[in-house]
Amino acid sequence: MAARIYLDHAATTPMLDEALAAVAEGMRHWANPSSPHAEGRAARAALENARARIAAAYGWPHELVLTSGASESLHMALTRSMAERRLITAVEHDSVLRHAEGAAMLPVGADGILDLDALRAALAAGGRTLVCVQWANSETGVRQPIGRIAEIVHAAGGILLVDAAQMSARADDAVIRHADLVAVSAHKRGGPPGIGALLVRDFGVLLPMGGQEKGYRAGTENLPGALGYAAAVAIPEDIRRLSELRARLDRMIRDAGGEVVAEASARTPTIGAYRMPGVSSAAQLIRFDMAGISVSAGSACSSGSMRPSHVLMAMGWSEPELREVVRVSFGRTTSEAEVDAFADLWRTIAAEARARAA
Repeated sequence: MAARIYLDHAATTPMLDEALAAVAEGMRHWANPSSPHAEGRAARAALENARARIAAAYGWPHELVLTSGASESLHMALTRSMAERRLITAVEHDSVLRHAEGAAMLPVGADGILDLDALRAALAAGGRTLVCVQWANSETGVRQPIGRIAEIVHAAGGILLVDAAQMSARADDAVIRHADLVAVSAHKRGGPPGIGALLVRDFGVLLPMGGQEKGYRAGTENLPGALGYAAAVAIPEDIRRLSELRARLDRMIRDAGGEVVAEASARTPTIGAYRMPGVSSAAQLIRFDMAGISVSAGSACSSGSMRPSHVLMAMGWSEPELREVVRVSFGRTTSEAEVDAFADLWRTIAAEARARAA
């Protein structure tokens, strides 16, 4: 049986061997890091070493709270920040929409970029405001201008929260220099699931809760996960190679009569979204899966429902076009041959659809 082709790395990506080994080593440090005895102190030392290595990998010189993943980090920031109001963009991840009930929603343009004039107007209403933006959209790959957004937010005395779950370590210096809170995740970077972090510039913007993580999180610390995370983010990702793969697929889809979503926008090289006219996302996913190719119709938290993409709707797409888009996402293991195999099948499915419509 031919090996399957996995092109859904934005949902999760295979664990690196180094991360697997680190998790296994962590399992041997069975003591509770919060225990005062010698075994607990040894576990604590290993945990703090992992914390420092994760922070260093991102270039973050401030505080770092270990969490169960980006979703928990976002929940922590959205519900416990010292802010009177919350603003989110219309294209945020489902986890943000769930945790930000009552937040005002900011529009984006057809390019997927936050309307900065709308941001200024919303901030002018007054009150200390938390603004949450995604570093790169998990469905389209569109990147927000974090530096410009931060300048506007901070000029109004606000707090900037960045959902950077899709961001590679050291991928954007603007996030590290300007964000007040940053949600990051291990399992999208080759680390284990169930571990992430909230990068915190100043604990003064968060209400404490719980007995662990300096009082900002309750629950026994996940030492094996932290060690696996530290091992994964220490290994650089070849962003240039991934950018070339995404550009190659963009070109092949465009040449075959498809549409590259937000092609003119700044996008992360690890995510591409493509429309196949006349063929539903569901039909495409079935064909690709039967052929041994794994892709998705959006973020993993929402693609299973196959409901219309709120991201594409916010960008002005209408039905049925927005139901004809699939997401392809690239990782360390993605090869040029895999991208070409996907494009070949895409051409076949699209040609069949055109023949039926003729």
